[in-house]
Amino acid sequence: MSAEGTLAAERPEDASSLSRSEGTEAAAWAERLGAQFVKAREAISAVIFGQDAVVDHVLITLLCGGHGLLVGVPGLAKTRLVETLGTVLGLDAKRIQFTPDLMPADVIGSEVLEEAEGGRRGFRFIKGPVFCQLLMADEINRASPRTQSALLQAMQEKQVTVAGQRYDLPKPFHVLATQNPLEQEGTYPLPEAQLDRFLMQIDVGYPERTAERQMLLATTVGEETAPQASLTPESLVEAQQLVRRLPVGEKVVTAILDLVRAARPDENADETVKKFVAWGPGPRASQAFMLAVRARALIDGRYAPSVDDVSALAHPILRHRMALNFAARAEGMTTAALVDTLCRKHL
Repeated sequence: MSAEGTLAAERPEDASSLSRSEGTEAAAWAERLGAQFVKAREAISAVIFGQDAVVDHVLITLLCGGHGLLVGVPGLAKTRLVETLGTVLGLDAKRIQFTPDLMPADVIGSEVLEEAEGGRRGFRFIKGPVFCQLLMADEINRASPRTQSALLQAMQEKQVTVAGQRYDLPKPFHVLATQNPLEQEGTYPLPEAQLDRFLMQIDVGYPERTAERQMLLATTVGEETAPQASLTPESLVEAQQLVRRLPVGEKVVTAILDLVRAARPDENADETVKKFVAWGPGPRASQAFMLAVRARALIDGRYAPSVDDVSALAHPILRHRMALNFAARAEGMTTAALVDTLCRKHL
């Protein structure tokens, strides 16, 4: 089937649908941007070894205009990944090392009193590192809740407010935060409201043997390969606009609703969910799915998502939006196992 035929066949009856006359234009648009992101993926993979799934999930997060939470032990190239993304995508990237003594002003900036010519005094706002296009919040759970909350407005509304004055953040604006799952002493767990603002929780695991061997040779022999720019911020914004226009079939919409609603421990939930889940995903999970399945289809060279995309993205979208109770911990139930069960039953 042709690209425009696929667009028409998958068109749902909602505001995101495309008319047939728009199909050809959108297909060409998608093909061009999809090819650009394939090149970006290859450029990142030339520097980051053995983390193809992580790279794909991060690119999907950025294509959706969202924020990502990278969880993994030290030494798995999380910082290197964010630095590489900034270069490959042409984004202005900055890094904040979150520590217990970090203050909100260290993140968003502060006002200073200045004396102008003539002796007149006034306040001038000095922007903090949050005023960038790609912010790495390294070990975000080591900062106090007060400092963590400084990012809430920035992540949700793409702006900050200081002394009653609003300051808009650059476009695009994305936060990629990291957490160490091992050392939890002296940390402050992120509140549920802030976790929900992350489109995905991306677990970073150890690379396979072949990839680790490749990494050893590439990073200890001669000069390391430098990342090459493949995109511009304008191309990223254009791709984000396209993602919101790609059609989503009715079967995919139904699959998203079935899966998200099945994970909530209400009176209509499965007995397993009632028994093990303290609280489940809210509507933001459904919104995240609707954007992420389109973005995954785009970087795979497809013009409409499928139910397989919902299944593939279930873990990174749901794992940080569900909390298991004591009964689950006592019986060895994990969030991953529960999500797998829900996918088998409802997809």
